[in-house]
Amino acid sequence: MNPLQTLRVALRALTRNKMRSFLTTLGVVIGVSAVIAMVAIGDGAKARVEATFAAMGSNMLIVLPGTSTAGGAMGGFGSMPTLTWDDLQAIQTEIPTVRAAAAQLRTNAQVMSEEQNWGTQVFGTSPEYFQIRTWPVAMGSLLTQGDVDSGNKVAVIGQTVADKLFGQNSNPVGQSLRIKSIPFTVVGVLDKKGQSQWGQDYDDIVIVPVTTFQQKIKGGLKNFIEGSVAVSATSADSTSRAESQIRALLRDRHRLPLGADDDFSIRNLSEIASAQQEGTRTLTTLLAAIAAVSLLVGGIGIMNIMLVSVTERTREIGLRMAVGAKPADIRLQFLVEALALAVTGGLIGVALGVFGAWRLATSFGWEVLYRPDVIAIAVGFSGLVGVVFGLYPAHKASRLDPITALRFE
Repeated sequence: MNPLQTLRVALRALTRNKMRSFLTTLGVVIGVSAVIAMVAIGDGAKARVEATFAAMGSNMLIVLPGTSTAGGAMGGFGSMPTLTWDDLQAIQTEIPTVRAAAAQLRTNAQVMSEEQNWGTQVFGTSPEYFQIRTWPVAMGSLLTQGDVDSGNKVAVIGQTVADKLFGQNSNPVGQSLRIKSIPFTVVGVLDKKGQSQWGQDYDDIVIVPVTTFQQKIKGGLKNFIEGSVAVSATSADSTSRAESQIRALLRDRHRLPLGADDDFSIRNLSEIASAQQEGTRTLTTLLAAIAAVSLLVGGIGIMNIMLVSVTERTREIGLRMAVGAKPADIRLQFLVEALALAVTGGLIGVALGVFGAWRLATSFGWEVLYRPDVIAIAVGFSGLVGVVFGLYPAHKASRLDPITALRFE
């Protein structure tokens, strides 16, 4: 009997009891769909983490001042100014792994245009900040070093502020806004960055020259930076090295003795991103492994039904062997039936998995990424399950004695 005839006979036997065949494949369907959905959503979550940290900045480190203590209560990092403007200049010029560094001074303020007002965060910084954050403008221009040196009253605003103060699809460049009743000229509108995974709106921001911020909005502490320092390393691989070099430089400049705690803190956003990605990857692997167990359960179901089928079709098997079918033909027929059940379940599972991942992602606002290699592996594994769990029933069918089988009632 040629393979095509074997396949035709196997499919005819399976379609003879459609409901039982469908229920047999259900375990495989659930397993394959769950694997594909979990991996697709997990990869989407990983991509979202990467996009979130990419929006924060390129190879970014945040250097925070020290902590204050009052009555035994620790104020947390940033509560005690310990970073100086000379520290910032030293970070910029003395560390080869640092591409750029900029101070970040921040306050909340009510910002007003001629017709609207909006409460937002106001940053005082320098042109290097936009390079660190990888943040170009959608309209107009960025701050310049000349603006910082001259203390110009100019501002670059985020898309949210532009929409709230000047209306959607407007061009605020050249128009005026007031920060604490002080007029500023809008010179640029930043590209839209969206929200972080913690719900922070990156576009709800007004950025002014750091010197103007200190003179007009919030007085500084002369030699000390009343804020933090954003640093961008030259590459992703050099971020950890830049962190170590900054720590060594600041400890030396602050004359901290050996064994003393740092009077500053450095946050490595690359490490935070890696930790979150690793957590997402571990969870995805765990969920996919749990889903894969249902594939094995589905395989056991296939074996069980195939054994029942062998018993039910004993007379048929005996008749076929009596008219010339060899044990190998019988074995191949039952293997093809088991394989057909498993592969059919795998293909249905692919469709359900893709649809289920899309529905879940849409409902929760997640990104979903489909991996062709995972889909191919899931279908291939379902076929392997069918072969493995179909071997015993097929072997049992091929070992039947034709005379005994013909007498079976």
